[in-house]
Amino acid sequence: MRIISTIFLILSIAAQFGCARNTQQDEYRGSMLSDLPFVYKMPVQQGNIVTKEMLDQLELGMTSAQVRYLLGTPMLTDMFHANRWDYTYTMKRGNAPLEKRPLTLFFEDDALVRIQGFVPVGRGEGIPGEDNPEIIVKVPDWEARRGLFGRALDAVGLDKRN
Repeated sequence: MRIISTIFLILSIAAQFGCARNTQQDEYRGSMLSDLPFVYKMPVQQGNIVTKEMLDQLELGMTSAQVRYLLGTPMLTDMFHANRWDYTYTMKRGNAPLEKRPLTLFFEDDALVRIQGFVPVGRGEGIPGEDNPEIIVKVPDWEARRGLFGRALDAVGLDKRN
């Protein structure tokens, strides 16, 4: 009887350590193969996209209807805090960390009184002291490439396209 209780005690302790394994921080982690460089992970974009041009048009004192027309329906509206609108944008690119951009608007008496959170960077603007060169991609002209069979016909002189 003493051996059975000892075995039961050891198994219960082992089961507790098995349940207390280290969990990963990234909840979107799939398998061990997803960390390999040749595995493609599609970028996942969610939420409201708020551009610099939209924020430039935003002014304090605007009504909630004007803000909704300009920025769209907010991602989160809390019934306990009806005067607070949250525009949240997240982007998950491959193995890069999750990118979060929250924007919160506060209203009083149906008028915008405060803007808090992420301010997007427009084109040509960025971190001071950092160069933002334009990216120019040169694409070569299309060339007709003949396959092995076409080159063999050219060599024999049986090609009717010329």
